[in-house]
Amino acid sequence: MKSNLIRLAKMPEGVPQADDFKFDTEELLPLTEGDIELRPIFISVDPYLRVAMAGGHPPAINVGDVIISRGIAGVISSEHKDFKTGDIVMGYMQWRDRMVCNGNDFSIISEQGLPLSAYLSVLGSTGLSAYFALSEIGKPKSGETLVVSGAAGAVGSIAGQIGKLFGCKVIGIAGSDEKTDFIVSGLGMDAAINYKTNANIGQTLDDLCPEGVDIYFDNVGGAVSDEVISCMNDYGRVVVCGSIDSYNNKEAVGGLNLLPLIVYKKLLMQGFLIGDYTQRFPEGRKQLEQWINEGKLHYRETIIKGFDKLPEAFIGLFSGKNEGKMLVEV
Repeated sequence: MKSNLIRLAKMPEGVPQADDFKFDTEELLPLTEGDIELRPIFISVDPYLRVAMAGGHPPAINVGDVIISRGIAGVISSEHKDFKTGDIVMGYMQWRDRMVCNGNDFSIISEQGLPLSAYLSVLGSTGLSAYFALSEIGKPKSGETLVVSGAAGAVGSIAGQIGKLFGCKVIGIAGSDEKTDFIVSGLGMDAAINYKTNANIGQTLDDLCPEGVDIYFDNVGGAVSDEVISCMNDYGRVVVCGSIDSYNNKEAVGGLNLLPLIVYKKLLMQGFLIGDYTQRFPEGRKQLEQWINEGKLHYRETIIKGFDKLPEAFIGLFSGKNEGKMLVEV
């Protein structure tokens, strides 16, 4: 039995391109004790993979490696005592259309109150990142003003809605008129800014929230973040959840010139990695699912069909091809 797979063919220079990836085949290894054979159903593509390709996000993805990311798969056969044929599991998996893995690296999705894809989006690392990053670092209070960059993306779209649930005024930033309309009419944020057509984000923020910005949920970094941070109130909190604007740049983009402002305004700026909250995932999922069932939290997914579309879907993240979470249905 052969397995189709996707390797990193060469290290990307700037934005990843199709020829940075190589399609290959291998013979599927036989199962040994503790193994499970999987057929993927959904595979997640995420911006952090670009950082891993540059050696900056463990585990590093080197030239020749099979790409690995989170996914949901069905168990085809099992030599593991805790898994049986037909189980649906979730975990980190290689970009293969069939694979043999150690079962200890996967968990069973036993309760499926929402569509399967939700366990990689709103109930997965993206939704959990929005929930824990905002609640634990941003510490929002009713009446405060929250600005979210990448507000139509996987994490930002959830973070903005959670901010509203905490009683905040929320301003979203995105890269098209379609997305800014979605942020306000679809997600219920108070206002939105198209950073691609707005030449003065700082002035627009002053007009939209003359009371200043208390919390900035940063998914992009770069010049957009410089503008927002300049508008923040004393003792404001900056939640650094991502920096997609710099992932394809070798040179640092913005940031350091704001250090005097951070000191003067006594800002708290803290980075966030979801791995720090693994033990609290059940708590986060319970709260997120409750909000969804109550109609208070909405999520959107961009699902592309076909194993061979994985590189295309990944590349699309860097030109804003997704609304909400980007997934590939295998």
